[in-house]
Amino acid sequence: MTITVADAQTYANKADVESNIVRHLRLIALAAKHRVQYLVFPELSLTGYEPELAESLALTIDDQRLQPLSEAASAHQMVIVAGAPLKAEEKPRLAALIFSPDGSIDHYDKMHLHAGEQRFFSAGEKTRLVAIDALQIGQAICADTTHPEHAQQYAHQLANGYFAGVLITANGYDQDCALLAKYARDHRMLVGMANHCAPSGGWAPAGRSAIWFAGKVLAEAGAENEALVVASVHNDAWQAQVVTP
Repeated sequence: MTITVADAQTYANKADVESNIVRHLRLIALAAKHRVQYLVFPELSLTGYEPELAESLALTIDDQRLQPLSEAASAHQMVIVAGAPLKAEEKPRLAALIFSPDGSIDHYDKMHLHAGEQRFFSAGEKTRLVAIDALQIGQAICADTTHPEHAQQYAHQLANGYFAGVLITANGYDQDCALLAKYARDHRMLVGMANHCAPSGGWAPAGRSAIWFAGKVLAEAGAENEALVVASVHNDAWQAQVVTP
């Protein structure tokens, strides 16, 4: 059995959901050429990292603008995970929208908000696993990954994958990646991180999206360009490559 999953490294136009969806669709089409079954985009990839605008930008699951992503998931038989603020009873959730091949749309909400995000978002309360054949992928968003108990919680749920959409700058990159490598080693997980590759919300992301297994990085994208980091398993051995548009 072959399983293929990927990180999508891209950038977002501030508050422009429509143009960002078009960019997502281009990378989804590229992923489909490589038979990707699960594709994760960076944190808040559909709007850009704009916490101050979260209330006005917050989407609902049935927002018609999301229909092309749902259709792409069905057409390519691919689970697509894209970031957006999601409307809630109080403050929006900082969410990862999960588009499944059966047409359903679910979401994982960031459980561990970064300092300052509490002003604009409410924290999520539940983990979320996505099954790709035998791979059980725990969903994470950025600061979740800096809390070892988050990955540990998924390990207790028998997850063997852990993927996050993030916005990580050069200052935090090495420290955050050391944790991701540790989770890959300690929990025998395939670990993926999809980062932005251009400024968003006043931050300068480091790019360098990557995938790890058994504590070692399998492949890492460059700092400034759009790319996919694609990992496949053959005979229980994971291999990965970087694919550029």
